[in-house]
Amino acid sequence: MPTEVALLESQALRVEQMGRVEVLDKVKSLAMLPDGIHLRAEEVARYFEVSTTSVRRLTDRHLNELVSNGMKVLRGADLQSFHSDMVSLWKGEGPESYPQAATQLRLYTRRTVLNVAMLLRDSDIARSVRTHLLDAEEDLRASYVSLDRRVTRIEGCLAGVGSALQELGPVLGRMSGRLDSLDRKLDATHQAVGSISLRLTDVSHDVIRLDARMDELSHLLRDLGRRTNG
Repeated sequence: MPTEVALLESQALRVEQMGRVEVLDKVKSLAMLPDGIHLRAEEVARYFEVSTTSVRRLTDRHLNELVSNGMKVLRGADLQSFHSDMVSLWKGEGPESYPQAATQLRLYTRRTVLNVAMLLRDSDIARSVRTHLLDAEEDLRASYVSLDRRVTRIEGCLAGVGSALQELGPVLGRMSGRLDSLDRKLDATHQAVGSISLRLTDVSHDVIRLDARMDELSHLLRDLGRRTNG
């Protein structure tokens, strides 16, 4: 697990934590500019309860890193356009109360503020942010360990199931053979029943024909009897 000192010294470790801006609000609320996206050095300083000069000096030392994590430096037409947008959103005493930078303006985002929290040494707020990051990292690692143990147990159970299936293989093979034999016997039985059914049909026809002949013979005998008596 990384330590606070390692976080302060290693940019690679800071990069790993860059997506976890939610920890900022767990420590203290951020006062954003009216666009809800950016902050000036003054707002960043108030958040960390340090001087604006301290924030600007830290920004100068780590300018490339902070720019890579969302900080913008506005000048010229871009700066005037941004001020115009902010004045239209400003909820102070009036548009004239909005503080406008003369030549350039550094704009920080929540991601940049988190970056500052991992660089600023002399701020209790920054230390609290780093503590939240490290505690969450420890909780995450503990979750991974627990998950790994569960996966290991599941793999052990699956190994036992595999062994049981291997033992059942021959038994299932024999059962399959017996079922095949039963299927063949049933087919033979069905064929025999079908043959018997055909024979019974033939016998039925023979009986019907015999009944007809018996009726004819009975009529002949009655006719013969009448003639003899007459």
